Amino acid sequence: MFKVIQRSVGPASLSLLTFKVYASAKKDSSHKAAVKVNELSLYSVPEGQSKYVEEPRTQLEESISHLRHYCKPQEMYSQTKPKMQSLVQWGLDSYEYLQNAPPGFFPRLGVIGFAGVVGLLLARGSKIKKLVYPPGFMGLAASLYYPQQAIVFVQVTGEKLYDWGLRGYIVVEDLWKENIQKSENVKNSPGNK
Repeated sequence: MFKVIQRSVGPASLSLLTFKVYASAKKDSSHKAAVKVNELSLYSVPEGQSKYVEEPRTQLEESISHLRHYCKPQEMYSQTKPKMQSLVQWGLDSYEYLQNAPPGFFPRLGVIGFAGVVGLLLARGSKIKKLVYPPGFMGLAASLYYPQQAIVFVQVTGEKLYDWGLRGYIVVEDLWKENIQKSENVKNSPGNK
């Protein structure tokens, strides 16, 4: 242990010592004049004219520039300000409605929430059941208390689902036709006979 300390303390203590070095000219060399600052190569001006050529921007640089322009703080604030104001207004309206709720509102809300919890408990095991059962049970309980709104909701949702299904059918049909045409072209090609 003592040898380790002794070997590490020696070089470390030498760094604390200060030395003065006096330089003297050699007696046999001739005396030269001091070099001026402008004679040093560091301060010399390069010969000839240099020309800066800007390289064209790459696709990546263009994309990043577009993204930076899109995400400017002023523009983001001006785009999100109306949305945030409408969200705050919705919160204030909801708070006012809950403060002056119609009679029987809170028991109905409790039954609808309890139906969601029951749906969550019955949906053990499958992730799809956990996504379908709670909203389904809550919708069923809400439709018992608000039948007119439920009928309108079902009609609008049914129309949207029918439209989405029709669009999906058209896309699948187009893909099916393209695959059949490609396979027929491969079968009928001269190299496969």
